[in-house]
Amino acid sequence: MILSNIEIQRALEEGRLVIEPEPLPRRPTAGEYCPYDTHAVDLRLHHEITVPQAGPYHYDVCERGTLSEVIARHSQKFLLTDEKPYPLRPHQFLLGRTLERIELPVDRGTPHLAARIEGKSSRARCGLMVHFTAPTVHPGWAGPLTLEMINLGPMTLILRPGMPIAQLIIEEVRGEIFLNPSEFHGQSTPEGLA
Repeated sequence: MILSNIEIQRALEEGRLVIEPEPLPRRPTAGEYCPYDTHAVDLRLHHEITVPQAGPYHYDVCERGTLSEVIARHSQKFLLTDEKPYPLRPHQFLLGRTLERIELPVDRGTPHLAARIEGKSSRARCGLMVHFTAPTVHPGWAGPLTLEMINLGPMTLILRPGMPIAQLIIEEVRGEIFLNPSEFHGQSTPEGLA
């Protein structure tokens, strides 16, 4: 079951979902941006991005546990500011992360939550693909979400810190679970390092 905006806010109040900083305002007012859609909440772009560099290196996608180090070794970091945004050129790929830290606590006796992170249609219409092939946020997750971004459009797109970049859709998980943390659990950087 997908949670409505009111149920998302209730989950925040009950501590079943943590989004820090909390998305505000909670209700739309005339002329003011509201991060809550009917069944999703917007997430913003953090100021730190990682741009993997082209080169003669390679990576075996079947190898576990080394991807973060490979990306970190063959990438350039940029810190975005309002005065110095990042120009994402056509066909260019980068890694970003959400400004918000997401937590989906696992507590016995309460329904567990999972989430999906999806791009925003306003960004997609420019050719910006924000998050692809791995939208699932599992119960027990705690940390920012990595954004795999690529410009598939014909023009350079300007990325600014704090811009609404994706939306989080919250779902209730039925039944009991056991935890199986991924290699990226606890990450704090776009490339997946803790």
